Amino acid sequence: MPIGALCVVLVLLLGCSAFFSGSETGLMTLNRYRLRHRAKSGDKAAQRTNELLERPDRLIGLILLGNTLFNMLAASLATVVAVHFLGETGIVVSTAIMTVAVLVFAEVVPKTLAALYPERIAFPAASVLSPLLKALHPLIWLTNAVANGLLGLFRATVQTASQPSLSPDELRAVVLEAGAMIPKRHRAMLLSILELEEITVDDIMVPRNEIAGLDLADDWAQIVAQLKRSPYTRLVVYRESMDQIVGFLHLRNVLNLMTRKPHFDRADLENLCREPYFIPETTTLTQQLVNFQQLRRRVGLVVDEYGDVLGLVTLEDILEEIVGEFTTDPATLGKPSLIPRGDGGYVVDGRTALRSLNRALDWTLPTDGPRTVNGLVMEHLEAIPEPGTQLSLAGHPTEIIETAGNQVKTAVIWPDPNPGSADSTT
Repeated sequence: MPIGALCVVLVLLLGCSAFFSGSETGLMTLNRYRLRHRAKSGDKAAQRTNELLERPDRLIGLILLGNTLFNMLAASLATVVAVHFLGETGIVVSTAIMTVAVLVFAEVVPKTLAALYPERIAFPAASVLSPLLKALHPLIWLTNAVANGLLGLFRATVQTASQPSLSPDELRAVVLEAGAMIPKRHRAMLLSILELEEITVDDIMVPRNEIAGLDLADDWAQIVAQLKRSPYTRLVVYRESMDQIVGFLHLRNVLNLMTRKPHFDRADLENLCREPYFIPETTTLTQQLVNFQQLRRRVGLVVDEYGDVLGLVTLEDILEEIVGEFTTDPATLGKPSLIPRGDGGYVVDGRTALRSLNRALDWTLPTDGPRTVNGLVMEHLEAIPEPGTQLSLAGHPTEIIETAGNQVKTAVIWPDPNPGSADSTT
């Protein structure tokens, strides 16, 4: 062949090598989850590409076979051309030139482009590789049989390779890196769903001393008055103490019975109570959400290992962990738990959950011990503080504003350490 024709063939061989190199990188760097979504949506190119990736051993065998074949042909042809012009010296010259040419034009450039635009490279490449795989199936099968035999020496088989999956931490990273593709509000909700497995019911429950309950041992007139002025839809009914739970009472049922039966008495009230539902304190929110759904319940009492009532948790409490505060609890209506001050601090209620503060202000107050501001202060001081006491909570200067009985009622917490506002002494 004329030397000019050989040079043209050499360029074509390098182009074919670049095609296989770029195809390999493009196909292997595709987002598999997006690819499967497009394939399920009916995208023909995505379906064809997904079929190729179902057996990566065959695909890699085809790509490496083509890449190796064209690189060797290009090197041989370059040697022929170089020897024609330079004699035996051309062997060394062609080796040096082809090393640079293959590295730049058949490896670095196509693989970089494929890594930057995997779908633009992979989808067209799949339309070429699919028929090639069928045409060269015997040769690919023989190559893979030898390769799989060698893999068997390392106890690795293609058939046992698992489908790619994401761990919770990896999925959390994907959500955080989604950027503008997912609105900020939606990202927060998705992250909250992932955190449900790490939170137990005792982290979000209403403490026992704050449960709105109805004591059947009280005077009947007092019970009726409490029913009439109760701001809640459901009440816990007990006899003498929370350790003797009768059940849950829905005030709608009470109202219906009162309108039908003028002489409504204590026995009627007790008959309206639904049997109590108890939840172990270590139950995760994910599991409890499923339990509420399966049992058609909306409220339950949290108990410890001895069966003592610790608090109360509702379906709304769990949902608020996902979407944020949305209920209008009459006890806290009009009383925000966070009141910003002009000096940068926040006035907080002592009963405010530490997790709520961390979520609202992006802080890192410890949540593996006490769950409220009051509890954290008590643990830090190991005593009931006086108003004006100053301390530091996880690096946040804090000043006690008001105490009531044996607990902190209100405090001021500053975001950053500021010796001028508070110090670590009491």
